[in-house]
Amino acid sequence: MDRQKLEYVLKKVQSVSVLVVGDFFLDKYFEIDRSLDEVSIETGLTAYQVVGKRSAPGAAGVVTANLKAIGVGEVICLGVVGKDGEGFELKCGLVDVGARTDAMIESGEVFTPTYMKPLVKEGNGRFSEMSRLDIKNRKPMPRDIEDELIDRLKVLLAGVDGVAVSDQVQERNCGVITDRVRDEIAGLAGEGKFVLVDSRVRIGEFRRAAVKPNSFEAARAVGLGFDGEPTLEQAKSAGVALAEKVGSTVFVTVGAQGMVVCDGGGAVHVPGRMVEGEIDIVGAGDSSLAGIMAARCSGLDLVDSAAMGNLVASVTVTKIGETGTASPDELRAVCD
Repeated sequence: MDRQKLEYVLKKVQSVSVLVVGDFFLDKYFEIDRSLDEVSIETGLTAYQVVGKRSAPGAAGVVTANLKAIGVGEVICLGVVGKDGEGFELKCGLVDVGARTDAMIESGEVFTPTYMKPLVKEGNGRFSEMSRLDIKNRKPMPRDIEDELIDRLKVLLAGVDGVAVSDQVQERNCGVITDRVRDEIAGLAGEGKFVLVDSRVRIGEFRRAAVKPNSFEAARAVGLGFDGEPTLEQAKSAGVALAEKVGSTVFVTVGAQGMVVCDGGGAVHVPGRMVEGEIDIVGAGDSSLAGIMAARCSGLDLVDSAAMGNLVASVTVTKIGETGTASPDELRAVCD
């Protein structure tokens, strides 16, 4: 992406409004020092000692944080949290990054989805992640909450330039993007707003909205099986087939190679920026989605929007041990 287009986006996004709808998680990190292990008197089991803790919005919250970090003027969050401590903490985290949370739905019928991540301190002083503890809703979203989500989605759409959809819950109908909500998104996508979807397991079920799978997700969505990681040409084939299936643009992320944009029967490879040294790919897909959204809502074409997505991700993958964001100054520093 050239510097002139980047500067245009960074200026234009200040007046852009984006609605982020989907599964907002709370990421909670617990830093454990094993040299301080104690033995529980009651159970005889090891009691790990936490020497530090932090939390941050996850899943749709990562998209939100990245949009605000780039400089998007208004980001509105539409999701569901429980009436619990995690829900309070999550909403505080969203407010801290500058997002609007007044559209979020609180309910005592659901948990706030939470990833609890114990981190153990290594000899070199760095922390590595242990087995995670997940809190998710495993019962279908209550009908009244679905109704409220759909009503709020319709009302909010009129005042935004684009909609980012984050469908992260694998259990069908147990997250925000239920079958009914997905059908509503298909209808809204035909009303002229840019809608971009990321879905962990159901990317092939969306219609009319642009979608952003990785190469494995794109291949799975169209019934293609490859031995090992799909090649660039295989990713193109899967992307073209998926674009025909969903009836809209497909942005296929292909790791360090960047992205493939598939639209109207063709595929264009948009190379990624080479990153040297250690990388951490957690959240890279969410940050690339935010980059695409920011550029597309600012008026850039599909290929340039993909280039913006690549640029943002090339910064966030260098943030080790955190789900990072990319500021305007960081983007300027790596822009060709």
